[in-house]
Amino acid sequence: MQEQNRIAKFSLGQVVRHRDRPFRGVIFDVDPEFANTEEWYESIPEDVRPHKDQPFYHLYAETEATYYVAYVSEQNLVPDASGEPLEHPDVQDMFGDFADGRYPLAVSLN
Repeated sequence: MQEQNRIAKFSLGQVVRHRDRPFRGVIFDVDPEFANTEEWYESIPEDVRPHKDQPFYHLYAETEATYYVAYVSEQNLVPDASGEPLEHPDVQDMFGDFADGRYPLAVSLN
């Protein structure tokens, strides 16, 4: 199998939204390729199941009704152009204050 170039298109702290679903989130981790369970992967309907050989992103995600952690393929994310911060309660544990469409990583002095 040919080695793919797996450079992530999005970065930590970047606010993104899902291409087809009504949620947005901030990226807090990136896997260079799929690294979740086979059960999780198989639960995605086959007609919309993403390829495994692309970056997958861990997001602090939110909808108008709830907050959660999402795991999303790169092909299903787009930059969020709203300019609005998120209200997800876990964002403040990892990031600094929202500015210019993104969150800086919080500096730890430990």
